[in-house]
Amino acid sequence: MDRLTSSPQPSGPTAPAELETGALYLRIAHGIAEAIRRGSLMRGQRLPSVRETARQYSVAISTVVQAYHWLEDARLIVARPRSGFFVTLRAAPQLPEPTVAKALRRAHPVCVDVLGQRLLGPNQAGDAVSFSSGTPDESLLDAERVRRSVIRAVQHHRGLLCHYPGPYGHIDARRALARYALHLGCSLDPERITITAGCMEAISLCLRAATQPGDVVAIESPTHYSFLELLQSLHLRALEIPTHPRHGLSLDALQLALDTQPVKAVLVVPTLSNPLGSCMPLAERRRLAQMARQHDIAVIEDAVYNELVFHDELRRTVKSFDSSGHVMLCDSFTKTVAPGLRLGWVEAGRWTEGLRRLKSVQGAQTSVLELAVADLLSQAGHQAAMRQLRNAAGARLDEARGLIAEYFPPGTRVSDPPGGFLLWVELPHGIDAQALQLAAQAEQILVAPGSLFSAHVRYKACLRIGVGADWGPRHPQALRRVGELACQSRR
Repeated sequence: MDRLTSSPQPSGPTAPAELETGALYLRIAHGIAEAIRRGSLMRGQRLPSVRETARQYSVAISTVVQAYHWLEDARLIVARPRSGFFVTLRAAPQLPEPTVAKALRRAHPVCVDVLGQRLLGPNQAGDAVSFSSGTPDESLLDAERVRRSVIRAVQHHRGLLCHYPGPYGHIDARRALARYALHLGCSLDPERITITAGCMEAISLCLRAATQPGDVVAIESPTHYSFLELLQSLHLRALEIPTHPRHGLSLDALQLALDTQPVKAVLVVPTLSNPLGSCMPLAERRRLAQMARQHDIAVIEDAVYNELVFHDELRRTVKSFDSSGHVMLCDSFTKTVAPGLRLGWVEAGRWTEGLRRLKSVQGAQTSVLELAVADLLSQAGHQAAMRQLRNAAGARLDEARGLIAEYFPPGTRVSDPPGGFLLWVELPHGIDAQALQLAAQAEQILVAPGSLFSAHVRYKACLRIGVGADWGPRHPQALRRVGELACQSRR
């Protein structure tokens, strides 16, 4: 391989200025990326070993490891056990992205369809092939690593099992979360972190602390089905803001809403939004934090998917730009570590005291499990586990997009998220997604129609395809069959 760092070209999400002043590993990674793009490194070709590349560039082995990890996260190379690193074989299919919905003029009360509870909930038919899940199955997670951490926590802190836990979480666990938050670009005070029973409890507490029944909450459109359930339960009105499948919530549309509507809070998933998989650019995240301060409203930020995005800089939160306490950061480890632990956390900014008053009457989590999660986050192998999870999820996304490109009707539009487990599919005009969902369900295939992801009657031609559930030989066949049914419905 030719020496590639002499004149590296920008590739991927890192800006040219970062290349000029950034770390050496980025220069090496971008040089290799450019060689792949030019065809100097062919698909399937084996890269030189880490040791050989370190010798070639006269750098430390750790620098090359960082470069190769960056290329893995960019899905340009793949590691094969005991074989080395190889340029990825498959080129991503070129498919048009879904369209952006029009802005709505007013907020709407929320009345969710019970179909969503049947399709998206945990109790699904065991013999069905499911594409409705946004949560990883056990095969994508390291259950043994979780088990060992739980056992260690019980052994080292068995006395805690005989005492009521504090309402805000064990202080050692909160300190571990504060260290973890540095990975999200945030410097947080552990004393202001509150541990919750998952991310949805954190978001619920934020909404209750920052709003009153009847208030308007701005949300992405389409949005997470569970957000709609939560808004309905709290008697809040939803104002849907147009959301781009790549760039996320339209801040121009949000600004217009803030100028004309009594918006009290914004509920947003800046990184890998559900269901679109969009990622808000960093400049927009900074702008959103500024808008929250200017209009004195709460931004409730869900960071549950941040570890799943391929590019490090997109893990930076809106909270990291918050200087006034208007951003409430919510997170959990249900998508990355262990859904069964049901642990999340929140830093609620200026609403911390009010949120904690609400939390204190709801009960606390088990301190031993909190410390087990703290142990997992602190392990040297955590980032390697996250990289493995991202790569496995990315492979499933690539396979699913390839099947959609091949078997769905011409004119189908598909999102191309930089990570996660979800694809948003927009079918050609004339195809009813709910009718397609019913036809697929009759053949024991579960897909989620787009109408579930709006408080208004929208997205009738859209589907959300999840690849997080158990992925076996039946899944490619089932997705092919959904495409065939869609083609038939168009005739």
